[in-house]
Amino acid sequence: MTDNPANTDQHNRLRKIGGRVRRLTGARQKFPMPNPQSGLKIVIVTDAWKPQINGVVTTLDTLGRILERFGNEVLYITPQDFRSVPMPGYSEIRLSLFPNRRVAAKLNAFKPDAVHIATEGPLGRAARRFCRRRNYPYTTSFHTRFPEYTYERIRFPIEWGYALLRDFHKHGEAMMVSTPALMAELDQKGFKNMRLWERGVDTEAFRPMPSDVYDHLPRPIFTYVGRLAVEKTIEDFLDLDLPGTKVLVGSGPQQEELRDRYEKKGVVFDGPQFGDDLARRYTASDVFVFPSRTDTFGLVNVEALACGTPVAAFPVRGPLEIMEHAPPGAGCLDEDLRKACLTALERRDAEACRAHSLEFSWDKSVRQFIGNLEIPGFDEAFWLRSARMVEDPFLP
Repeated sequence: MTDNPANTDQHNRLRKIGGRVRRLTGARQKFPMPNPQSGLKIVIVTDAWKPQINGVVTTLDTLGRILERFGNEVLYITPQDFRSVPMPGYSEIRLSLFPNRRVAAKLNAFKPDAVHIATEGPLGRAARRFCRRRNYPYTTSFHTRFPEYTYERIRFPIEWGYALLRDFHKHGEAMMVSTPALMAELDQKGFKNMRLWERGVDTEAFRPMPSDVYDHLPRPIFTYVGRLAVEKTIEDFLDLDLPGTKVLVGSGPQQEELRDRYEKKGVVFDGPQFGDDLARRYTASDVFVFPSRTDTFGLVNVEALACGTPVAAFPVRGPLEIMEHAPPGAGCLDEDLRKACLTALERRDAEACRAHSLEFSWDKSVRQFIGNLEIPGFDEAFWLRSARMVEDPFLP
């Protein structure tokens, strides 16, 4: 016996109405309570992922490894699992195509205790759609000043960009932000439900080590590490009249343009580096130069400090928070970037740099992240116990 099409249509209409009522009344999707015996099951959704080299990828990768070290299970949803195309003008970033169904399938199969949406791209929007349709709580984070970046590239109005970001983040349980100063700035722009999620550095991976990689170059060595992209304003560094050698470590959409303009002037393009090879380049440098004015934090600054190298940067968000309580030997911030570079060189103190970097603890960062997963009815202590990040007398 076949179903009556009219009855089927009516049933579908009733299901849609029921979903709308549940969303309007705030009814939540039922999901199992986290089990401290087995740790948390956490989904991290990100459109920024390997082989990209940037602070977002480094932060999320390290976060997952530490969570797993404590006995939690982490599922990454990244462009590696989807058909994707390069972002116009920025081929390193992959835009996933039609991800809604596959993102939903992954979330349904994993049955997470918590969902964290790290980026506002196609995957982030697909996960947000899934969570909102099912009234499933989720958190987000603010990593990148996309409004400023898109303005630099295509002159898309900055105010419109922030309007899109406010709309994206407004329904999450919390939007995690890297510094109190950035939080205050975003509050002025109309963002709500913010919580602090400070960044950390892996001080075992990034440490002073014997290095002769730049011994063949004229000293002193001034080094930049990061994406070679227009929003980083790398020319503000390369145009400086400095002694010795300027080195760029990394790659990006501006690489060929910068090479054409500056390689003949003695600038060394050292390409992307990883692990100990990257740490050796930090250690071999006399000053780390960070010319960006638009980063939300600038994790590379702390990596350089951890390797004993002082920082020279503009006094802007990110470097200001990193260097706020730094001793003089750890670097210098100044609107005159040349002055900052020469002052950092003159005062450099590898031990002071290393000591200051130890203030940026990954243990503290991960605990903040877990505490921010709070859902009404479950306090921070519950989440930390469930993630096995505090002592619990009832666990073996």
